[in-house]
Amino acid sequence: MQETHSLEKVLNTQQKKLAFFQNLVLVAAADGQLSPEESDFLLQIGNRLGLKPEEVMPIADNLGVLSFILPADGLQRTLELQTLVQMMLQDGQLDAREYGLCQEYAMRVGYSKSILDDMVSQLAGGPPNPYPNPPTVS
Repeated sequence: MQETHSLEKVLNTQQKKLAFFQNLVLVAAADGQLSPEESDFLLQIGNRLGLKPEEVMPIADNLGVLSFILPADGLQRTLELQTLVQMMLQDGQLDAREYGLCQEYAMRVGYSKSILDDMVSQLAGGPPNPYPNPPTVS
């Protein structure tokens, strides 16, 4: 039987939780607007991880100078990329800036564009690899 891995188990330090949350906020804010669905998703993840508002406010306050924090663990990289893709899909639109950040993250942690596209397809419930080319900026 395959072991299931939850965010709470993989993100087992406060530093990992905050780095992960920062990465999520970067994708959520990439298109310049935070939809209600994205906001709800951030709140849900923050609550699951036990993050307090005073811990995450510096992330929002310094958004313009922040960049991805890459995890060392392969399992954490995979779970994080899946969650970043979920964030990108929250508002029902595939924004080129959000997709570009997910692609940057995927490449930096060693995943190909086709793996990212397959993940997008699976999480969006569509056919495999619907994005052979990056979407145009909307």
